[in-house]
Amino acid sequence: MPEPPKYQIRAAHTATTVTVYQAYAPRLGLPAVRDGRFPAAWKRDRMTWIKPSFLWMMYRCGWGTKQDQETVLAVEITREGFEWALRHACLSHYDADRHADHAAWKRQLRQSPARVQWDPERDLHLRPLPHRSLQLGLAGEAARRYADEWTVSLTDVTPLAHQVHTAVRNGDLAAARALLPPEPPYP
Repeated sequence: MPEPPKYQIRAAHTATTVTVYQAYAPRLGLPAVRDGRFPAAWKRDRMTWIKPSFLWMMYRCGWGTKQDQETVLAVEITREGFEWALRHACLSHYDADRHADHAAWKRQLRQSPARVQWDPERDLHLRPLPHRSLQLGLAGEAARRYADEWTVSLTDVTPLAHQVHTAVRNGDLAAARALLPPEPPYP
């Protein structure tokens, strides 16, 4: 099987939606799932990071065991919103090939409501892989749109996280792999 491109968005998606993952304390995550929207306590004025990769989210939240990350959510958002965020994003780091100079990148960073960050994708043991996984940081207008306009559904996938983790701990990688949400390349 050929190695995937180093930089490629892989995500569960339909013709109209993209699924991203986040992990929250139960006091935020459970009301969000119950009500189908982010609660008022969800801070719309701070940066929030969404991850299309289930395994990268598992790496970040420790399979839903880290403090204040015990509730893992699959957040289905509109493709229109996801693509708006990508169009209005700036790289989270300076890249001499893409920016005229460090000051120009800093200006773009301050003005952009979204950040693109590429982190190593993870395997079932949460070890880094050679290809990268997208993290998309949303702030200001992007965070408000995400919470109040783009979100189509919120699903608690904490039980799935625990199932996959149990299969990995038991050495049944085939069973663990079969449980993973499909994440084909995003066009």
